[in-house]
Amino acid sequence: MTNVYTTPPAPRPVDTRPLRKRKRVWLGGSGLLLTGALIVGAGNGDQQPVAAEAKPAPTVTATVTATPEPAPTVTETIKAKAKPRPTVTVTKTARAAADTGSDTGSGGGSQDTTGTCSITSNAGNCYSAGQFCRNSDHGAVTTNEGGTRIKCVYSSNAWRWTYA
Repeated sequence: MTNVYTTPPAPRPVDTRPLRKRKRVWLGGSGLLLTGALIVGAGNGDQQPVAAEAKPAPTVTATVTATPEPAPTVTETIKAKAKPRPTVTVTKTARAAADTGSDTGSGGGSQDTTGTCSITSNAGNCYSAGQFCRNSDHGAVTTNEGGTRIKCVYSSNAWRWTYA
C-alpha cells in the first residue's frame, strides 16, 4: 500500500464534458437571467393596466338619528370638613422688676421675648427663618431664638419658616 501523504496527487483530468454541452449551459443561464430582468422591470412601474372603467352609480344613503329623552339630574351636596390645624402656643417671658432703670440705648420698641420658642424641632432646638417646616407645622406661627416671630408658609416649592 502506498502512503497518501508522501506521494504527489494525481494530475486533474481534462474536463470530460463536451464543449457543446458547456455552451448550452451558459446560453440557458443567460437566457433565464434576461427573462427574470424583463419580468422584474415590467413589475417595478407600479402601474396596473385598467381593463374597464367603472360607471358611477347613484348612491342612496338613509340616516336615522334617535334623540334620547333627558334623564333626571341627581345632585348631591357634600359639606366640606374642616382640616385640623396645628395648635399654636406662644409663651412670653417678662423681665424681672429688679431693673435699675438705666437705659442702654437698645431702643424702646424691642420685643420682650428672649430665647423662648413654642415650636421646636425634634432635637429640641428653635427654628430660624429659611429652615424647612414639618408637615404638622404648616401655617403655624412661633418665634426664633432671638424672639422674632416666624411663620411656616409655602414658598419656593417647599414649606419654610419665614419672618411673619
